[in-house]
Amino acid sequence: MQLEVSAEVILSQLGYSKNEASLKQAQKMIDVTTNFEKFAKHIFSLNDHLKKMNAYVGLSNKTDYLKIKCDENDSDEILQEFHEEVSHWANKYNVKLEKLDNKHIYYILGTI
Repeated sequence: MQLEVSAEVILSQLGYSKNEASLKQAQKMIDVTTNFEKFAKHIFSLNDHLKKMNAYVGLSNKTDYLKIKCDENDSDEILQEFHEEVSHWANKYNVKLEKLDNKHIYYILGTI
């Protein structure tokens, strides 16, 4: 059985409330993310894995893409583990990321 990752599924799995604005934002993210359906279901396992590092996958207020973010006040070890985990995930699923300079934030742009 193939799970289709819709805007509703994204909001539910990432802990957002469903309202017209959030559904519109999630659908826009799906539309602009290159080949979103190829890796979409793996976003949820990444999010679950990152929670132990005070990190998460979420909707961005500044772009139309999903962001992966880790709190800046975490220890150097946690921050290093976060960057390694995100890099490993992106390589495994051929996902192109954009890292913000001097921040612990990535944007998920789509597949390579």
